[in-house]
Amino acid sequence: MKGLFVLFFMLFVGSVGFSQNEELDSLTIQLAYQNPDTSKVNTSISIIKLLFQNRDFSKANKFIQQSEKLANDLNYKEGLAKIVYYKAKIYQEEGRTSKAISTLKNARLLFSEVKDTLSVAKVNSSLGVLEIENGNYKEGLSYALSSINELEKRNRFDDLSSIYKSLANAYKTSGNLDKAITYNLKRLNADNQSNNTKRLVETNKDLGDIYSTKKNYTQAISYYESALGYANSTDTKLRASILPYLGDAYLKKDDYKTSARYLVEAIKLNREVDNKKEMAIALNALGELNLVQNRLQTAEEQLLEAANIGKIANDDVALMENYRLMKTLDSIKGNFESAFVWQSEYHKLKEKLDSQQTKVTPLITEEVDQEANQDTTLIPDTTNSINSVSKDKFDKFKLIFYALLAAFAVVLTFFVLFLMKRNNKLKYTRELEAKNKKIELQNEAILEQSKHLENINKVKDKLFSIVSHDLKDSLTSTKGFIDLLKDGQLSQDEFHSLLPELSENANNASLLLFNLLNWSKSQMQSLEPKPSLFDIQDVFADKVKLIERKLEAKDIQLIDNTLRDFIYADRSMVEIVIQNLLANAVKFCNRGDSISISNQISNGKAIISVADTGVGIKKEDINKIFGNNTFTTRGTNKEKGTGLGLTICKELVELNKGSIWVESTVNVGSTFYVELPKNKVEDPGET
Repeated sequence: MKGLFVLFFMLFVGSVGFSQNEELDSLTIQLAYQNPDTSKVNTSISIIKLLFQNRDFSKANKFIQQSEKLANDLNYKEGLAKIVYYKAKIYQEEGRTSKAISTLKNARLLFSEVKDTLSVAKVNSSLGVLEIENGNYKEGLSYALSSINELEKRNRFDDLSSIYKSLANAYKTSGNLDKAITYNLKRLNADNQSNNTKRLVETNKDLGDIYSTKKNYTQAISYYESALGYANSTDTKLRASILPYLGDAYLKKDDYKTSARYLVEAIKLNREVDNKKEMAIALNALGELNLVQNRLQTAEEQLLEAANIGKIANDDVALMENYRLMKTLDSIKGNFESAFVWQSEYHKLKEKLDSQQTKVTPLITEEVDQEANQDTTLIPDTTNSINSVSKDKFDKFKLIFYALLAAFAVVLTFFVLFLMKRNNKLKYTRELEAKNKKIELQNEAILEQSKHLENINKVKDKLFSIVSHDLKDSLTSTKGFIDLLKDGQLSQDEFHSLLPELSENANNASLLLFNLLNWSKSQMQSLEPKPSLFDIQDVFADKVKLIERKLEAKDIQLIDNTLRDFIYADRSMVEIVIQNLLANAVKFCNRGDSISISNQISNGKAIISVADTGVGIKKEDINKIFGNNTFTTRGTNKEKGTGLGLTICKELVELNKGSIWVESTVNVGSTFYVELPKNKVEDPGET
């Protein structure tokens, strides 16, 4: 016997002798010289365990065959149970589910005989996972719940994580999201205890998915960001699997800027790893983002690409969301026929998914055994009866039979007529429903267009109001001076003394026209930036010249701390922003106050600031000054404004991928900050 094992060892050494695993080599040598007793079985089990961990299933099976025979010969049940358990785990890893389940049940019987409660719990855990994944929820739940207490008592966190995951997924599938959250939180605790980073990523993402389904996007974002934090920044595949859902959650929270940043990165990474499912989700979400922001052409391109990818990946959920968005897009564009088609496709797919959902076995239900009582109908043997009755009775029987046959024919005719009438009625009802849906879509689109027209009318009314009051005042005053000069009612000295006021009126009218033009364009969504690199110090220098006379008139000191620095933005838009900020600073300064202008670099971006020591802004008014509704106050010399200046500034800065904010204290002064990029920023609409 010993010679046979030495021979076996020599054959095996030929295949594993060059292994880098010293422990495996040591155990193999030890095995070759051991007597055929329980210690030899235990050594074989240690080798099987190492090979299983290394996923070398082929070699592990060779040892399983040899050691299983020896354990049976020795009647060594404890060792045999462990060998059978590893055999089942190999079946499980190879995807041979039925073999794995039957072999695990054998292992459980053996472990029960030797009273190894921990091993019984581990086997039940594996059975629970397999049965639940196989759709056998009742059996899976029974196995899983029976294993948890023992595993928790022994702090077997890896095993607990697997069983909690299966339970959470099963409850999620059945629609019991609260139970799914409970088990995922238990799973998260187990993953933290075992410090398993990969599982922490997966568990946090699963929790984010459930909270997204519950429309609790704040919680969803928290778990998605936690998953992203655990994922290594260099692990492209992991990040790619999280970012689409995180970006979509931010979209649902109306945080478009953050959503765009995550979704653009999600599409880029999923293209790299060719992950079509997540790519379709990210493109759908980015399409919806551009749809919300009225970038209809860009939204359409992204949604069409998402539809193609969803069809290739056979992802019905992504396709259903895509059809919903395409219906909304075509409704806004007024393409009602197309919108109706998208809506029909959406409902078809929804009915398909709903029917699949109803087939899922509920998890927690009272199982009531229902016995089917089948009535048996005895059919007599009529052949002998006919022979035994008289001819008269037989003729009577035939008469009754024909009468029944005629009655059946009449009933059948009425039934066919009824079915035809019913089918015609159903057809008419379906056509009526289709027309109603089409009318409903048209009504929705008309309402959306009505809102759009109302907004346009508001813009028009605002324009006419400003033109008829503020612009009219400046032009009327200027015209009055010119008429007096034309009629010769002003001397040369009087004319020269009035020139500064004429210049002031012209500057006010010019700035007002700038703001009106750009505000109206932004409201009509036709304002597009044309970015380029330019020196911000040059812009400050040009715009300071325009306010020099106002500075002298109010005895305001200008402190210039600007530096030569380049910005990547639309120069004309930035000029309008700086001109408005300087004009506001002068407007709200008292005589003897000062204005400071400066620029600096922070986190790779340029920050421009215009500070004054003027009257400041009340805390309750700070949130109003950048709003869509006009908000204006008179300056220290009763200067008027349109209330559009800072609104325009905000829109122009955001069009150039920047941000604007203010810090102010009443009677101390205000500082306006503008952050702009120093190089090209990727547009969330471009992928």
